[in-house]
Amino acid sequence: MNTEKDLRVSVLLDYYAPMLTDKQRDVIDLYYNEDLSLSEIAEHEGITRQGVRDSIKRGEQTLYEMEDKFHLAERSEQYGNMIERIAELAEGIKADCGMYGNPKPIMKRAENIAQLIEENKELF
Repeated sequence: MNTEKDLRVSVLLDYYAPMLTDKQRDVIDLYYNEDLSLSEIAEHEGITRQGVRDSIKRGEQTLYEMEDKFHLAERSEQYGNMIERIAELAEGIKADCGMYGNPKPIMKRAENIAQLIEENKELF
């Protein structure tokens, strides 16, 4: 499996883990986040290698279906990108203020934007 797919499943697991069975959640976590092989997971879980593979595939399908319905991971990424862009714009405003005589009200607003972003990064 390629890295991009691994990352997406791991991210989707963060959002939709409660929608999976305990077994699916465990095997997907072990496979994607702990990087265990199917054989290692089978031994750990006391099931066959095929059982692990089937559980992973069913769990992946559930995760993809949930993302298709709710788009939580996609929206979170979009919000994060938006916050980064706003932070860049705030830095640009501060830089421009320095070049044009440092108008204090504009500089203060840019600093407030930057501070608000920093204080709320965990929301995104």
